[in-house]
Amino acid sequence: MIFKSNFTKRAGMAALALSVAAAGAPGIASAQAGGKPPQGWFKVCTKQEDNDVCIVQNLLTANNGQLITAVGLITVSGKVNRKVVQVSVPSARMIPPGVQMQIDGAKGVKLDYAICMPDKCVAEAPLSDALIANLKKGNEVVFTSVNFQRAPNPIKMTLEGFTGVFDGEPIEQSQLEERQRLLQEEMQKKAEDARKKLEEAQKAAKQQ
Repeated sequence: MIFKSNFTKRAGMAALALSVAAAGAPGIASAQAGGKPPQGWFKVCTKQEDNDVCIVQNLLTANNGQLITAVGLITVSGKVNRKVVQVSVPSARMIPPGVQMQIDGAKGVKLDYAICMPDKCVAEAPLSDALIANLKKGNEVVFTSVNFQRAPNPIKMTLEGFTGVFDGEPIEQSQLEERQRLLQEEMQKKAEDARKKLEEAQKAAKQQ
């Protein structure tokens, strides 16, 4: 991603988040016992020309790896200074409602969509100090998008560990690669288990 004078355009910011998050996706934070893939908040930082970019993020996916909701709190400092929060949800969303962000049942904050692609839509809003403070003292945050059938789709995300990650150091590239490996192995295992169950069900149906 190359920063240009039109960086403040929403599509440009969305592209930034996607490019930086791609280096850190799938989103994971700290290793768990038993070789299971870690979950939760994690922080990735990178240098983009004359700017330092840090993203505190969390990613929820289905067993097949499909995106459920991804969150990125982006801080850009240097030649460009900007803070935004972005939320990625599956495509086929109603655009006008945007994504509602609600912390511990308080009044929601609306994030307008900045860009939509075949596999996801990205909404964003300014990342204020007040919003950061509320996230730090909160227990859970709910992101609600509206699908093409006009049905709200609320997704809960825990805020456990958020403060330590936000204020702490970013994870190293080697740690990130290890976490990606663990997550990929777990997804492959789930896919294999699902395949075996399907084969067993087909066998049982033939024997009846």
